[in-house]
Amino acid sequence: MPHSQKSQSQKLEVGLQAEKEAQGLVGSQVPVAEEKKATASLPSSLIQGTPEVVPTAGAQSVPQSSQGACSSSTTIEAIPLSKSNEGSSQEEGPSSFQVPTFLLGDALNRKVAELVQLMNAKYAKKEPITKAEILENVIKEDEDHFPEIFSKACECMEIVFGLEAKEVDPTSHSYVLQTTLGLTYDGMLNDGQSMPKTGLLIYILGVIFIEGNRATEERIWHVLNMIGVCAGLKDFIYGEPRKLITEDLVKEGYLEYKQVPNSDPPSYEFLWGPRAHAETSKMKILKFFSKVNGADPTSFPSWHEEALRDEKEKAQARAAAGDATSAMASI
Repeated sequence: MPHSQKSQSQKLEVGLQAEKEAQGLVGSQVPVAEEKKATASLPSSLIQGTPEVVPTAGAQSVPQSSQGACSSSTTIEAIPLSKSNEGSSQEEGPSSFQVPTFLLGDALNRKVAELVQLMNAKYAKKEPITKAEILENVIKEDEDHFPEIFSKACECMEIVFGLEAKEVDPTSHSYVLQTTLGLTYDGMLNDGQSMPKTGLLIYILGVIFIEGNRATEERIWHVLNMIGVCAGLKDFIYGEPRKLITEDLVKEGYLEYKQVPNSDPPSYEFLWGPRAHAETSKMKILKFFSKVNGADPTSFPSWHEEALRDEKEKAQARAAAGDATSAMASI
């Protein structure tokens, strides 16, 4: 990979930090009996200049060197919320007491985790969720913090599960959850107990794209290990990751899993499958990673140029297909 593109890769991978934190928040809602199965990953930030995440007491960082080195650990409970409440003044009476900011943040984080759980339940039932339900079941006395809690929960749903909330009724503030970036796969099982897996698919497609449209199996697992997803270790969100990635997503047409030509001993690589090309685009993937990174897609010029070429080629293909359809109709 050219040096400039490698530098961009290091910058863009900050999205993994958000994934780790969001997974930790989701993990905090796993029942105690399931905690040992939940994977929390807390390695240092991948990006120069980005603060390191300090492991919660008892949490272990996930080794980044090999897919076999991962171990499960206790889950972190909080994901940093915005600090909009810091520095705010309140009238203080003789017996008034201001809750320390960090305690207030923890309380709001628990609300975010509860809302994520409720949103997942609603998605599994294919039911919309309303602001009134959120206020009644989650927010309760913290109504003033609804925008912050709802925004952070939506961010978590998008990063971890690949789901986005769309408002369908502005009057009742009713929202539906749907897979993002044009993808139609969620990996849900019919038992209603599983969790959406679109988020993991998005990350894999992103790694393949930034690696030059093909990524070695070693590279894929290296990146996934950073967010605590390890081959052979059952994940509380994604199930058995190796089966999901090398079998299920291949069967669904989202990934191609091929032996590297002339490799001895045999090694394998991943490419985008035909369904990934049909449903999403490099530009959508780049925008997703850029959004998580808090950057603009143009901050990554080589990938942005490639994504623009991809958009142009797809537009030309659609136009050609439309012309062919018109020609057939006129016969």
